[in-house]
Amino acid sequence: MALKPEPTAPFHSVQYALRVLEAVSKHGNGVTDTQIARETGLPVGHLASLLLTLRREGYVEQITDGAYVTGSSLLLLGSGPARRQALEAKLQQTLVQLRDSVGAAVYISRYVDGEIRVTQYADGPQTPAVNEWVDFRSAAHASAIGKCLLTQLDQNGRRDHLSRHKIARLTSRTITSERVLFSKLDSQPATVPVLDLQEYAVGTVCAAVPLTAGASAGCLALSLPVEDAHRLRAAADALNRRAAPVLLSLAL
Repeated sequence: MALKPEPTAPFHSVQYALRVLEAVSKHGNGVTDTQIARETGLPVGHLASLLLTLRREGYVEQITDGAYVTGSSLLLLGSGPARRQALEAKLQQTLVQLRDSVGAAVYISRYVDGEIRVTQYADGPQTPAVNEWVDFRSAAHASAIGKCLLTQLDQNGRRDHLSRHKIARLTSRTITSERVLFSKLDSQPATVPVLDLQEYAVGTVCAAVPLTAGASAGCLALSLPVEDAHRLRAAADALNRRAAPVLLSLAL
């Protein structure tokens, strides 16, 4: 299975963020934004918003003279066996904040060994998770998560998946033609959220944006009850804007 070489805007932001973190970590006593810009080659204007995000996530901190140092979140990650647990905890914290800001249940899904896996999610009493009435692994053609992951695979990868998980009609809105499905996937802009308008489950609408980290396809998704469908577009746009911190947590 091969990924399509289409890095998204969040991907580029994460690459820049990693460069900034590397520059900050080299200066134990702090480094100014001017020096960071010089070392990374990033324009000061772009760097300002990036530093704001990194401060919000706790990856850098600003000390009294305005210089930046490594933040507590990055220090807590440490190394060794505890690193994975710390990363998952940080990622879960980010998901909870995202859930509250977009007002919807949110999910991280990865395409691993030819299967769709929801690896973490955050829901709540006011933001219920979708009822997985059909295994997500068998519903890639219908769910926002599945379609978003399939957009990141090449044609052979898609056909391989659908040869093992046959297209089935889940609701009256489900696409059941492989040709039509592939056409929609190919026409999906990389920077626009993938939508599921009751294609997976009656009563639920969803959106997903790609999170491509390394050689693994991934996505960040949300779900809303259909009575809140009027909020889907705005929530999906907010999800897209907030994808970079989640991708950064996956990349560390």
